[in-house]
Amino acid sequence: MSQNETATDAPLPAPAAVRETDAVVEDHELKAKWELRNLLVLAAHHVFLRLAWIFKTETVIIPAFLDTIAGAGWIRGCLPVLNRISQSVAPVLASASLRNAPLKSRMLMNTSLLMAFLFGVLAFLCLNLGREPMPWLPVVFLILYSMFFATTGVNQLSFNTLQGKLIRPHRRGRLMSVAGMAGSIVAMTGAWFLLTGWLSLPDGRGFARIFGVTSFCFFLASTILWLVREPRDPQGHAESHPGRLFLNVWRTLREQRSMQRVAVVAMLYMSSMLLFPHYQWLGRTLLEAGPRDLMIWVIGQNLSVGIFSSITGYIGDRYGYRVVIRCETFAMSLVPLVAIGLSEYLEPDQRIWYAITFIMLGLTPVTVKTLFNYVLELVHEEHHPHYLSTLNVCMAMPLFFAPVVGYLIDWNHHAMFFLIAGVVFLSGLLTFRMDEPRHELDEQD
Repeated sequence: MSQNETATDAPLPAPAAVRETDAVVEDHELKAKWELRNLLVLAAHHVFLRLAWIFKTETVIIPAFLDTIAGAGWIRGCLPVLNRISQSVAPVLASASLRNAPLKSRMLMNTSLLMAFLFGVLAFLCLNLGREPMPWLPVVFLILYSMFFATTGVNQLSFNTLQGKLIRPHRRGRLMSVAGMAGSIVAMTGAWFLLTGWLSLPDGRGFARIFGVTSFCFFLASTILWLVREPRDPQGHAESHPGRLFLNVWRTLREQRSMQRVAVVAMLYMSSMLLFPHYQWLGRTLLEAGPRDLMIWVIGQNLSVGIFSSITGYIGDRYGYRVVIRCETFAMSLVPLVAIGLSEYLEPDQRIWYAITFIMLGLTPVTVKTLFNYVLELVHEEHHPHYLSTLNVCMAMPLFFAPVVGYLIDWNHHAMFFLIAGVVFLSGLLTFRMDEPRHELDEQD
């Protein structure tokens, strides 16, 4: 055989486009093979997060803790603004790093571990409650609270990005349903056996135990992620300069019509969070609610999260997330009105019915998750971190008014509750202008 014949008969290297296609096909095959395993691991991770979260519920436990160490309405009103701003700025700064990372699960694991550390510090500080004066504790708590929610924002960005990478669009509602219902059952069981006794301890000493359990559950949520099977992505080279990242957020909102519309809906809807710290204040002030009532409110809210997650997950998988967001926003617009009505017309011995308010509030985290799932369908996988962090920024905008709302609630809580109800109702009306990306996905299939 001649040298020329050898060269001619030798197989030619595949073109770059073909090699890339083969890699994409192999990647999709691996994801499909591991999808059930990853869905169950991510659901278990979420269950541990929910168990941790019930011991630091933003509508009940955290405001009650702040009332114990401080008390003023304007300080309580700082919680939503620190919560959302921290959750919004940090994900933008982390979005490029997450996009460039070959394994998205690593950032999810590390942020869960950091959340455990921060609540461990808070639990340690609470050991001295009632034993010595700690006038500095409110300031330290607000700093830890801001750091925690900055970490939480990156954690949620990592979870949603990993979900977008590993779970197909028509299965994400199933993940939300399984995680939501299982998480509710586990969290309610923990709260039922532990919360009432700990909240009844004098001088707030039970908060050391409450936050200690929170820390431990975040640690478990981190360790379970070692079981995730994730294909490695190529090392990315996305722009990571902070100024450029925020400029890209502005450019996306200016140029992408579909993102503009969901951003407006999200901003108006998130004004509902301005009232979060004040629902428990209303029940404790007007209906003389005590520790057992707080426990019932926490359990009722977590039960509803599980039920609503199952319902909305099923509908979202079947019909798309736009109709789900529409129903959720209209329902949430009724919550302030229900809270006012129940607090005004119930007698203290009838306050068990005030739990209806917190059952309805279970829609809030479900709606936020639905908004994220909606955005995951707007763009391809490589753009998920940027679009999710952009939505996070938009969600933070109304929360700048939280301290003002807290101050005005001390002046006239009726007016503020009715105003917020109207704003959230407007967000529901604007969902009729949103696109439905599921139609495009169905055409591609």
